Amino acid sequence: MAVEHEAGVQSGTQADAQAALAGVYASIDALMAYAERNLDLDARDADWTRNRIFELFGLDSYGAVAPIAADEAAASDASAGDYAYPDALLADFRAAAVAAGLFEPDEGPVYADIVMGLLSGTPSSIEDSFEETEGTDGGMEAMHWFYRYCVANNYVKKAVLDKNPRFDSHGLVITINMAKPEFKNMKKAAAGNSVAGGYPKCTICHENEGFAGRNKRTLRTIPVALGGEEWFWQFSPYGYFHQHGICVNREHTPMHVDRDTFGHLLDFVDRFPGYFLGCNAALPRIGGSVLAHDHYQGGGELLPMHKAAAWATFAVPDFPDTVVEILDWPGTAVRVVSRNRDAIVEVSDRIRLAWQGYDDAAADIASHDEDGNRQSAVSPSAIITDRGYEMSLIFRNNAISEQYPEGIFHAHPEFWPIKQEPIGLIEAQGLFILPGRLVEQLGKLEDALAAGEGLPEDCAEFQLQWSELASTLDGNRDRDAIRAAIQDELGSVCERILGNTAVFKDKHTTVAFLEALGLTQQ
Repeated sequence: MAVEHEAGVQSGTQADAQAALAGVYASIDALMAYAERNLDLDARDADWTRNRIFELFGLDSYGAVAPIAADEAAASDASAGDYAYPDALLADFRAAAVAAGLFEPDEGPVYADIVMGLLSGTPSSIEDSFEETEGTDGGMEAMHWFYRYCVANNYVKKAVLDKNPRFDSHGLVITINMAKPEFKNMKKAAAGNSVAGGYPKCTICHENEGFAGRNKRTLRTIPVALGGEEWFWQFSPYGYFHQHGICVNREHTPMHVDRDTFGHLLDFVDRFPGYFLGCNAALPRIGGSVLAHDHYQGGGELLPMHKAAAWATFAVPDFPDTVVEILDWPGTAVRVVSRNRDAIVEVSDRIRLAWQGYDDAAADIASHDEDGNRQSAVSPSAIITDRGYEMSLIFRNNAISEQYPEGIFHAHPEFWPIKQEPIGLIEAQGLFILPGRLVEQLGKLEDALAAGEGLPEDCAEFQLQWSELASTLDGNRDRDAIRAAIQDELGSVCERILGNTAVFKDKHTTVAFLEALGLTQQ
């Protein structure tokens, strides 16, 4: 990929060429200084690392560039609180390199990834630093250090994430993700489930660490032991919430939820008690992605369902130190609470097995399809609170019908203009990730409402939302009132989508389900 700089500056004067290259050298020096401050680049490795970057672009001599003073270099970092961002420095580097003819503008992101990969520590050095921090300050402080590192080396695009709209509505958190692609049909949404073979086998295999083929040069991971098995943790580059990451089985094995799953989740929160960890239901059409590789999701932010009140509470006869709560939640979810790990695993597994075999034709609940394939599963999520362990279990079913070919317990078609993708673990717990297109589309609705006009023709699919907004506003054309109404409408739609996913539409059915397991309502 090296590009000889002489070819890129023939069209300019010699002075212009020298100036352009001087800009490249200066931007590389700034990145080197940034890496020493924020990426633990050892000063003993500085010349060697700089020369690897020079080699990348065929730079065989070092231009005369005045050294950057330490205070000036530090001031060049874009930062917020504890986080250092390389975005501004990378923008300067890309601009200088394009001006010098080293690469084309559209190649900038790839070269930025390559350079940051060279400036980042090796996986072994990251692991050593993590273990040292954990040994001194504990698992959570080690995770915070690792997250800051992944922001600083530009794997986690936090500067971009912070620009995504986010607000609370109807007891939910609503976000609009400007970077995440939207999959409007189930086949595209399940694309990550297929495995083409080769190397790496899928998008989350450990072999992706540093892999150029998927621009993972800056990806770093941390080993985690779950149930005596080798797993690893990595942060999500476009996280949906604070310190969002995935915990992945080191072995490429299909996703599944069984008794061992509950022990795995508890192992993780025991080591990192400030995080939650959960997983999708391991069935297509209900949010599971990359079903070919076993993994969990979690991070450093409690989601709305974790904080939901109990609608009803049940005692467990053979575990007096344990209760099961039906959650006051739009979806169908229960919570097992105990300080006893064995009780959490045993009671959670009883509920899992009972739900997987549950049938109710009148409610369109079929545990298996006509070919005998299982259609019901739970989506578990574990946290630690002052009450002990809390294991939430969301009941999911992926059956389809003639009326609902995309899923009976999927978002119904009238809500697709807002959200058509499968509802996975994160959204089922109350944090909705809406498509970036909504920024422009909702802006058009806002403009039309403010002008007293009708529904724009190119937004005709929003008829339901438009009617509800018009009713709420009742002719009010104030911009602030319109924006507040739109946020309230988005929250209302997302709440109703969760209602669509509920397998038990009446919580008294959940009561009967738990009582059939021998639990007693308190």
